[in-house]
Amino acid sequence: MAQVLRHVTAPADPSVLVSSATMDDGAVVRLDDGTLLVQTVDLFGPPVDDARDYGMIAAANAVSDVYAMGGEPRFALAILAVPADLDHDVAVRILQGGQELAASVGVAIVGGHTVTAPEPLYGLAVTGVVRPDALWTNAGGRPGDLLCLTKPLGTGIVCNALRKDLADAAVVAAAVASMAAPNRDAARALRPFAPHAVVDVTGFGLVGHLHAMARQSGCAAELDQAALPALPGALELLRAGAVPGGTRRNREAAAYLDAAAADPDLALLGCDAQTSGGLLAAVPAEADPALLPGPVVGRLAAGAAGAVRLA
Repeated sequence: MAQVLRHVTAPADPSVLVSSATMDDGAVVRLDDGTLLVQTVDLFGPPVDDARDYGMIAAANAVSDVYAMGGEPRFALAILAVPADLDHDVAVRILQGGQELAASVGVAIVGGHTVTAPEPLYGLAVTGVVRPDALWTNAGGRPGDLLCLTKPLGTGIVCNALRKDLADAAVVAAAVASMAAPNRDAARALRPFAPHAVVDVTGFGLVGHLHAMARQSGCAAELDQAALPALPGALELLRAGAVPGGTRRNREAAAYLDAAAADPDLALLGCDAQTSGGLLAAVPAEADPALLPGPVVGRLAAGAAGAVRLA
């Protein structure tokens, strides 16, 4: 997608503060009264079997982009693509799951659009608000900043194992609980630490999203492989061969990653394509790790912009 977006001109409107030009989590637009709107859209196919869980996960994933910008999501439009022969009750459960999750974080789904497609797709176009002094972007990180990750890694691996009937029920349940958990509480817990940069970790994996943060911040980054949190069973499933294609492509595309001293399995975990992953925040070096809403997995450092070292 980055290759495609190079051919799309970023808007010249001065009211557009953040656009696709920086590959951030959402667009930010200043209205005439000074209010900042955060807008984002996200949809994907079912990562799990249960329709309600699918709806909840997709909604959590969509609203997360607003939290990653420091904002509060307010309204959403649902987007649902379904095969013509899909059971009516399945579509209802997808929509109900999304509505349930949205309502739990104060988001009203006020409309939407449906289309017929070969495979189900569901997601939300979300509108949120953020104060000018509270806006987070994926830029602004500084050498020495601690990198806090608020959810464990491995959702791509577990979901792929589920499709291959390799994951037991407890492992799947833990992954579903993580994916369906909105990032609202994590964002609020990060606020007192005044993060310099924040992203949510999704399809490009931890390494890919950290690369974007470091590049936009003009820094390099160092990851501690021993500190990477993994979902229960994720590493075992990775070693059993349940690595999805998206994760392998992330790893192959990561020319900026120096993992020569790393465990290859942990390098793959760091590149695992996440669904509704956690927030990755660059917080000031003096922050107390014991008080952060997730483990410190590394730090930003002086060096080539966007370079990532895992060791």
